[in-house]
Amino acid sequence: MSSKNRRRTPWRAGMIAGAVTALMMAGTMVTGSAQAAAGCRVAYEVSSQWPGGFTANVNVTNLGDPINGWKLAWTFPSGQRVTQAWNATVTASGSQVTATNMSYNAAIGTNAAVSFGFNGSWTGSNTAPTSFALNDVACTGSVGPSPTPSLSPTASPTTSPSVTPTATPPAGDRMEMVAAMQPGWNLGNTLDAIPDETAWGNPLTTREMLRHIRSQGYRSIRLPITWSSHHGPAPDYTIDPTWLNRVREIVDWSLAEDLYVMINLHHDSWQWINSYPTDRANVMGRYKALWSQLATAFRDHSAKLVFESINEPQFAGTSGDAESDQVLHELNLEFVRLVRQSGGNNATRLLVLPTLHTSGEQARMDALLATFDELDDPNLVATIHFYGWWPFSVNIAGGTRYDSNVEQDIIGSFDRAYHTFVSRGIPVIIGEWALLSYDYTRPGIIQRGELLKFFEAVGHHARIRQLTTMLWDAGSFLHRPELRWRDQGIYELMKASLTTRSATASTDQIYVPRTGGITSRSLTLNLNGTSFQSLWHGGTRLTNGTDYTVSGSTLTLTRTAVTRLVGNRATGVNATIEARFSSGVPWQISIISYDPPTQAAANGTTSGLTIPTQFRGDQLATMEAEYADGSPAGPANWTTYKEFWSSFRPDYGANTIFLTPEFFAEVNDGAVTLTFHFWSGTQITYRLTKSGSAITGSPA
Repeated sequence: MSSKNRRRTPWRAGMIAGAVTALMMAGTMVTGSAQAAAGCRVAYEVSSQWPGGFTANVNVTNLGDPINGWKLAWTFPSGQRVTQAWNATVTASGSQVTATNMSYNAAIGTNAAVSFGFNGSWTGSNTAPTSFALNDVACTGSVGPSPTPSLSPTASPTTSPSVTPTATPPAGDRMEMVAAMQPGWNLGNTLDAIPDETAWGNPLTTREMLRHIRSQGYRSIRLPITWSSHHGPAPDYTIDPTWLNRVREIVDWSLAEDLYVMINLHHDSWQWINSYPTDRANVMGRYKALWSQLATAFRDHSAKLVFESINEPQFAGTSGDAESDQVLHELNLEFVRLVRQSGGNNATRLLVLPTLHTSGEQARMDALLATFDELDDPNLVATIHFYGWWPFSVNIAGGTRYDSNVEQDIIGSFDRAYHTFVSRGIPVIIGEWALLSYDYTRPGIIQRGELLKFFEAVGHHARIRQLTTMLWDAGSFLHRPELRWRDQGIYELMKASLTTRSATASTDQIYVPRTGGITSRSLTLNLNGTSFQSLWHGGTRLTNGTDYTVSGSTLTLTRTAVTRLVGNRATGVNATIEARFSSGVPWQISIISYDPPTQAAANGTTSGLTIPTQFRGDQLATMEAEYADGSPAGPANWTTYKEFWSSFRPDYGANTIFLTPEFFAEVNDGAVTLTFHFWSGTQITYRLTKSGSAITGSPA
């Protein structure tokens, strides 16, 4: 990413999925001979539990001779049921359960382990099973002769993402290797920070952090690295050995934690590489010097280390994108040539080449495909970035909801990647993805329920097109000092999206006026191929027909249930209910009491205006600004809807809305009408008058 333009600020946010442990290399074959030693040990752990549901992880250690193809059987002692699974195919007959290997984790060597996980349901109690059998051999923790061999079921090819095996897929199988990198995580705003690792607010990277990332289901880590402040002058451009050793340390830690690792030249793209069209000799010399040193330093590292040529390449001084495509082509050719010539494992190492701007536009992908055709190298990978439909990603032009524009942008981008590259056997890594304005330091820009729909859809559409995704996380997802997710619900949904779909709904908020009569309330379920199962409030299952009804995809809370849930009708969230479905994570719905917000008069300057605002349980969705003739006022004068945070910022604790200097910098003298839109549906009109640097305002 680049800090030079707003789309690529260093403060952007970036999410994760799939909590499972180490897996083994692919292969489905017959189990070992009847006289082979057999034995196993199983560790069954419930990692999280909620009323009626739970997540379990199962680790199977093979104590006998190597096996290729496995099935693990057990019986639930309390009648539990598996609702979704990952890294195994799970079938059940009553309480008897069988988990069978996937195509990529069939082989288990002696004393090696394989893991899988699942979500389940329970009633009454959730007693853990204690007896397991691997390929019909009881897992007692000791070794004995195996039974007569049988064929393990052959797992059919799947479009679900693979995860990193403990053994690297065979060299030359780039599709399998990139599938094994799913999902990935970016150590954002860290080694790429300028001038050093902690300059942009993140702590020093520790091995414990990397171990935590692996434990949470990540199989690869992208290390964005900016080198421009860490090398000497021309012509050698010698990399600072202290910096190189620090990079090597983090790479080695990551590999030791069984992560694939991708390193690159990051902000160098806009700091000096962008001048290549007008300064070819100097830029190429610097580029070659850096990659030559890196290729030499990491020549003998594991094949799980991957090189990415340039982050978000962009160029000044060209006639347009077509010429910039050609410029990037030249750099990519040189990158591949010099890495391959450096020998060692670099002769076959995966090398990742970006499109111009890492764009998902068809013309940019076509240009990169021409580079692949010319190089004819079986170990090259394409990469793009994805931050969604821009109006939604930053909340501008009324882009407050996950709508058909957002959905079609995902589908179009991922379809282009699939048809251009994947269908030709060229894997694609979405090296960064998130929403541009999702940032824990700027809450409320994107409403949480709408954000969840986006994350769910990205996971699904990437999975069915065999695209490997690497979440951009600059600190907004993982709270690194405490190694915890800032929003556990987002993490759980993203984890589930690796293997299945989750249902969502038209909203996750039901606003109920604090005074007056209470009526039934309805919302639309987006089932996404699931079926509705039940509705819960805490540990209480609500009653169909009395508390709610479901007709097709419409869920309706009865007046009686809404009355009970709002309680004393204090402003704010009074209750949270949970809709559960046949698969995926539940959908939570907040029941909120509110009074219409109010505002008061204010005076200020073009340096900013603070409008007193009593939110009274409501929250701000967006703001419009118009001149007297109805034309848009302020920045982005092609729309009346201004950009959240850039032009206006609510502060719910202080009961204010702040209009920014950036907003007033593009407002003409005279009258301006503001319309504040709230999530309850309430709208407030506010009048401003600008005279030079003086601003006055009052409710309409």
